[in-house]
Amino acid sequence: MTQTIGIIGSGLVGKAVAHLSVAAGFNVVISHSRGPESLSGLIQELGPLARAGTVEEAIAAADIVSLAIPLANFQALPADKLIGKVVLDQTNYYPGLGDFRRTDLDSAELTSSELVQRHLEGARVIKGIHNLGWIHMQYSARPKGDAKRTTLPIAGDDAVAKEIVGRFIEAVGYDVVDAGSLADSWRIEPNTPIYFWPYAPAVPEGLTEEQAKETYRQPGKPISPEQARQLISTTKRPSPVGGTLEGLPPIHIALFLELASAGTVQR
Repeated sequence: MTQTIGIIGSGLVGKAVAHLSVAAGFNVVISHSRGPESLSGLIQELGPLARAGTVEEAIAAADIVSLAIPLANFQALPADKLIGKVVLDQTNYYPGLGDFRRTDLDSAELTSSELVQRHLEGARVIKGIHNLGWIHMQYSARPKGDAKRTTLPIAGDDAVAKEIVGRFIEAVGYDVVDAGSLADSWRIEPNTPIYFWPYAPAVPEGLTEEQAKETYRQPGKPISPEQARQLISTTKRPSPVGGTLEGLPPIHIALFLELASAGTVQR
């Protein structure tokens, strides 16, 4: 039986997950804060395996619910509707963006995924597909056995849910390694060795802006499962906690701002 991926959020990350999912043969129900009717163009682009729905419809239909939203919006998630659901947490903590800041995250009392799990009591939260940019999320996927296939980490407290999410990530084009529990997920959060930079290609100096953008759109050097485990096991807990714009490649910010100015960045 074909599984369904319910996606909450249709921004750059939500779109990337939707494209990965339908390419791998999964059904997709994707939601947007402005309602299903605002997604007609995206649904046409995704094809017959995808449809738009409300947040509640996406959750109800889903075998896996993807949280492709800013972490700041986590309290708006309908916790009662997500009880028993496998939830793929793709959120990240960026305290310098907007006005969302929490002392329990800043003090490392909780990881961001523990915070999400605390709100979604009864859900089965797994951290994953959060540690690379939307460009490389979609275009770095490769079939099993491909020499350019790379590896993503996951973390969670529910062994069965972790296996379900792991199989999904493998099906859409990545090898998977276990980074431990949600309490351990700081090892794969922003400003750690396995976050973002290993998946992005090096952009040489001296290129024009358009050449730099085209170079950056290419996949980075693949990470083997063994290399991923090494990065995870040897990392030190970042201080201060959370990501920063300065911690991302400048060309990534330029591409994001280009899309934002064109009005193509949605939630």
